[in-house]
Amino acid sequence: MTGHATAVGENLIGGRAPRVLILYPNDERLAANAGAGAAVRTQLLKGTGGKIELFSEFLDLSRFPEEEYIERMAQFLAIKYADRRPDVVVALGEQSAKFIVEHRAALAGNARIIVAGFRSTRGKMDLPPDVIGAFSEFDIIKTAEFARHLHPNAERLFILGGSSEFDRWGMETAKTDLAEFSKNYVTTYLEDLTIEEFVAKAATLPSDSIVLALTIFKDRNGRNFLPHEAVKQIAATATAPVFGPYSIYIEYGSVGGNVVTFEALGNTAADLVLDAIHGKPIKDVQAPRFDVADARQLKRWGLSEENLPPGAVLMFRQPSFLEQHWLVAIIAFAVIAGQTTAIILLLLERRRRRTAELEARHRLLEVVHLNQSAMAGALSASIAHELNQPLGAIRSNAEAAAVVMKSACPDLKLIEQILADIRDDDQRAHDIISRMRGLLKKRSEIEWQEFDLNELTATAIKILKGEAARRGIEVSSKRGGDRLPVRADKIHVQQVILNIAINAMDAMAKTGKERKLTLETRLTKDAKAVLSISDSGDGIPEGKFATIFEPFYTTKSSGTGLGLSIARTIVETYGGSIMACNGRDGGAVFRVMFPLAQTETT
Repeated sequence: MTGHATAVGENLIGGRAPRVLILYPNDERLAANAGAGAAVRTQLLKGTGGKIELFSEFLDLSRFPEEEYIERMAQFLAIKYADRRPDVVVALGEQSAKFIVEHRAALAGNARIIVAGFRSTRGKMDLPPDVIGAFSEFDIIKTAEFARHLHPNAERLFILGGSSEFDRWGMETAKTDLAEFSKNYVTTYLEDLTIEEFVAKAATLPSDSIVLALTIFKDRNGRNFLPHEAVKQIAATATAPVFGPYSIYIEYGSVGGNVVTFEALGNTAADLVLDAIHGKPIKDVQAPRFDVADARQLKRWGLSEENLPPGAVLMFRQPSFLEQHWLVAIIAFAVIAGQTTAIILLLLERRRRRTAELEARHRLLEVVHLNQSAMAGALSASIAHELNQPLGAIRSNAEAAAVVMKSACPDLKLIEQILADIRDDDQRAHDIISRMRGLLKKRSEIEWQEFDLNELTATAIKILKGEAARRGIEVSSKRGGDRLPVRADKIHVQQVILNIAINAMDAMAKTGKERKLTLETRLTKDAKAVLSISDSGDGIPEGKFATIFEPFYTTKSSGTGLGLSIARTIVETYGGSIMACNGRDGGAVFRVMFPLAQTETT
C-alpha cells in the first residue's frame, strides 16, 4: 500500500474537500460490495485525514436489469448530484462500470472514473483510456492447481456455474482456461441447473473428486442468489471437497482457493483514488492474490496441511489441546521438571557466558596486537634513530680501543673506561630492543599482574622519547606518590598510554606554539590511580567529547579512528574508566583511572 499525504490535492479540486461517489452494482447484502466498499471508505478516510466527502449508491442491477430502470436510476442520480458533482467515481464491478461509462456526462461530468473488478472488464466493455482500473484476474487455473496440491489423488473434476450473464461468462472462461488442466481428470461441467439440482448432484459425487464452484447469481428457474449462499447450500451436502476463486466462499464451506480478497481489491482502488485527488498520474493496477485455505474443511475432508502450496494462508485453525490449555500444561511441566530445567539453563548460561567472555577476550587480544603492530610501525623511524645512537657509540669506542691497544704503552685504565662505556651502550641497545619486543609480543591469554603505574608510565615515556624528539615535542612527567599498584595486563595498559600520547602528538603537529606533552600520575581520595596525559594542541571541539571514543571517529586524514576506541575497551576491561576534557590553558587532557590493587599504598 502506498503512502499518501493528508492534505487535499489542489490540482484537481481547488480548496474544497474532494467528493468521491462509490457505485455498488447490487445491494448491500452482497459480500463483495460490503468488503470492497468498506475497504475503500476506510482507506480514503485515513489517507485524507477525514477531509473528504464520501457518497454511496446501490444500483441493485441484478434484480432490476431492465433498461427502463437503468435510465430512471441514471436520471435520479443526475438530479441528486447536480449540485455536488463527484470528483472521482469508484465503480465496483462490471455492471457499475458499464452504468457510469454510459451515463458519465449526465452524472459525473469530468470526474475521474476508477473501476474495481476483473481485468477482462476492460476488454469486454472497451473502456475509454481515461477510465482506470484496480483489477483482479479471474484465474480459475490457480485455484485448480491449489486444489490439486491439496487433493493429489483426485481423478474427477466438477465445475459448477449458474445461469446469469455473469455466471455464463465465468463458465465459458473456465472452460477455456481449464482446457489443458482438465485433461488429467474425468471432467464434468454442471451449469444451468436449479439450486435443488446442484445440491442433489453434490450429494452423490465420488470422494476422489475436485469441485470448483464459480458463481451462481441466478439458477435455471430465474431465482436470484448471493453466490456464497448458493455455495453454502451445495457444500453442506457435498461428498467431495469444494474449492472456489472467491475469498467469501471460504467462510461458507469452501476448502479454499487462489483469491483476491475484497478488502485487498478495495484498498487497491482506494490508493488510485488518493493519487487522483492529489493530482498524480494513475494507471491500471492489479490487486494481489493469495492462496487461502480453511483449516476446518481440511480436517473435514482429511486433506493434509503439509500439501498446502508455499506461502498459503491457513484460516480458522483450531488450537490443539496444548494450545488451549497452555497455562495448565506449563504449570504441570514446571512442577515435574522445574528444578532440572533450572539447573540445565544455569549450566548452559554459565557455559554461554564463559564462551562469550573467552571470545571477547580473544578479540581484545587480536585488536590490541594489531594496534601494537601499527604503533610499532609508526614509531619505527624514531626507534631506529634511537637504536643507532648506542650502536654508533659502541663502534666508536671499539675503534678507539683498537688504536690504544696498538700504542707502545697501552693505557689500561683508558681501555677499562672504554669497555665500561661499551657495556653501558650495549645495555641501552638491549633496553630499546626489549621495549620493542614487548610492543610486538602477541599473547593468547591476558596476563594479569600487579605493577606500579608510575614505573609503567616512565617506560612508556622512554618509548616515546625518540618520536617526541623527532617531532620537536618536549615530554615531561609528574610522579604522584612512591607507588601506585594496579592489577591488569601491563602491556595493554602501556598500549593505552602510547595510543593517547601519539594522538596528542598528532594534535600538536600543526600548532604554532610551544609543543609540550605532560604525563602526570596521582592518587585520588577514593583510592584510585589516575594518569593524566595533556598536550598543548588546539583541544577537542565542543560537542565531540562523547564521540571521540567511538570506533572510526577521527579528525586526521590518515587516521583509522580506532586508537581511542581500543584504549577505552582496554581500560574498561580492567575495571577502569577514561575521560577527556580541554585544559584551562588550552590543549586536551585525557584521564585514565584504575582501582588500586590494594586499599593502602606501600
